[in-house]
Amino acid sequence: MIRLMTCLALALAVGAGLPDARAQNASTAGTIVPAAPITFTAFMQTLAQRARAEGVSDATIHAVIDGLTYDPDVVHHDRAQPGVSPAYAPRFEPYRRTHVDAGRIARGRAIYAASGPLIAGIEARYGVPGPIVLAIWGHETNFGSFTGNYDLPRAIASLAFEGRRRTLFSGEFIALLKMIDRGVPRAKLQGSWAGAFGNPQFLPSVYLRVAQDADGDGLADIWTNRADTLASIANYFRDAGWRRGEPWGIGVTIPAGFDRTAMANRLVSPRCPQVFMRHSRWRTIAEWRAAGILPAHAAWPDDRMQATLFEPDGPGHPAWLLTGNYRVILDYNCSNYYALSVGLLADEIHH
Repeated sequence: MIRLMTCLALALAVGAGLPDARAQNASTAGTIVPAAPITFTAFMQTLAQRARAEGVSDATIHAVIDGLTYDPDVVHHDRAQPGVSPAYAPRFEPYRRTHVDAGRIARGRAIYAASGPLIAGIEARYGVPGPIVLAIWGHETNFGSFTGNYDLPRAIASLAFEGRRRTLFSGEFIALLKMIDRGVPRAKLQGSWAGAFGNPQFLPSVYLRVAQDADGDGLADIWTNRADTLASIANYFRDAGWRRGEPWGIGVTIPAGFDRTAMANRLVSPRCPQVFMRHSRWRTIAEWRAAGILPAHAAWPDDRMQATLFEPDGPGHPAWLLTGNYRVILDYNCSNYYALSVGLLADEIHH
């Protein structure tokens, strides 16, 4: 999921309690006392006012908000998300086996073979390889096999009310109303408990920003339309900075005695620091070659290309040199194992 995000994807954290959401008022005696907690109904009215100020029609606001109720199950799922320990990194290989599996590979290859003209057009327009786009679809929903069955307005409103990420989900709720105003049928708005939906598991704000009506029927249908789905994912990647013609990475072999300490990354990324801290310093392909690193299977890309070394399971296990396009995959879901398995699934689909 996006995390968008992303996308997708959403940050993992231990859930906090229900929102305090209390104001402080001065009594006639000068004592500061808390106001009564805001109710879900009252909170929805504040979102309605904001939506109205941002141009959402009254018809949409009433159709969605009137009668909407709080969903404790959604909040339970959100609070149950595990924390992230910087000292613990599970092995990549078990993850790879369950995400770059025979079923996904076979289905991805079948769709790739059956969608030649469509994918060629998308590659030409957006500059993103079809196998990468298909790998995202395969990872997010197993090519549409399951896209979620939660009512999105109720789920997103409940997450906004809960308060831990109120700013994020309040904005997503307004974006969802704008989607309906633009013609997205209310009946289509089902998805994950975390607010993502459709084949690529976009959040509403991402849908408004990048969703594509590839077949020109008036609706960017990322739920049932293959052309719209693939074009929308490709547009997300182009928007995130995908470089046409550059690989996402390349498998490599590391020579005995390689000095990993000298290549350690000493910079702290302002975004997803625990993800990027596992990468080495950036060097050109020519510099990696000079250090004795060899390609495991594919040919070397351009010597001038910058890449970073990643050994997810440590020395003696598979290793990759990752390019700037790998970081674009991380923009979709900031997880090394997600991004790496997307690249590997794309390679399998292309073979």
